[in-house]
Amino acid sequence: MIARSQFGRTGHESTRTIFGAAALGRATDDEAAPVLELLLQHGINHIDTAAMYGRSERRVGTWMDGHRKDFFLATKTNERTYEKARAQFHHSLERMRVDSVDLLQLHNLVEPDEWEVAMGPGGALEAAVEARDQGLTRFIGVTGHGVTVAHMHQRSLERFPFDSVLLPYNFSMMQNQRYASEFSELAALCRERGVAIQTIKGLTLAPWNDKEHTHSTWYEPFTDQADIDRAVHYVLGLPGVFLNTAGDIELLPRILDAASRFQRAPAEEDMRGMAASRAMAPLFT
Repeated sequence: MIARSQFGRTGHESTRTIFGAAALGRATDDEAAPVLELLLQHGINHIDTAAMYGRSERRVGTWMDGHRKDFFLATKTNERTYEKARAQFHHSLERMRVDSVDLLQLHNLVEPDEWEVAMGPGGALEAAVEARDQGLTRFIGVTGHGVTVAHMHQRSLERFPFDSVLLPYNFSMMQNQRYASEFSELAALCRERGVAIQTIKGLTLAPWNDKEHTHSTWYEPFTDQADIDRAVHYVLGLPGVFLNTAGDIELLPRILDAASRFQRAPAEEDMRGMAASRAMAPLFT
């Protein structure tokens, strides 16, 4: 079984590995069918999906009648205005066949102009706060990608007391000194305020560039179990953070297997050796 930890100040003990349900978005029915049983087998109790993840919310919805109580359920809106975010979120509730979620997140909020709209009067944040006041969500979070996300999340936390943040974390990304510094500053702020930290892109080997896309991830992922073990254990080696699984069904059993065997972070020299031998490269620069 996979260890659990307090998900920030929410009072919920989430498995440190969260099911990234983007993996359901492009999966066939045959591929998606065994996923619920796999999650239950490993004790996963937290699902993260989004309105923009293809068929993901609808597939999650097929599980909810019998398993809503088993999962902390999170979704996202990528809309920036109150009206559009509110409408999108209500459609998400319909697709997932639920009356409420546990966490509603403002998705990929990193561009300054979009940030000003979403966080300002008539913005998406107002829709999220309204949803919380109406009992449609219990908590509100913010997510993002790219090299500026840690800085923007700090800015977001100064504007509003978000309950969670989500951003990239992997070995190659942390070799960027500016990103590593801003990530560390954000992590310290989150610990101080009881904000949950979710991480993504943990299995990044390198950008796809001109290579054939063999998986439904944004990046070329590690596929060898030993490499996946190191990548997963590197993330889980940072106390208190959560690892959101990759957006590819084929990789899910290997990620959960690695997480179930986590004991300690790999040695720095092992990570550097893997980075050199596998030609690791950051997804964002």
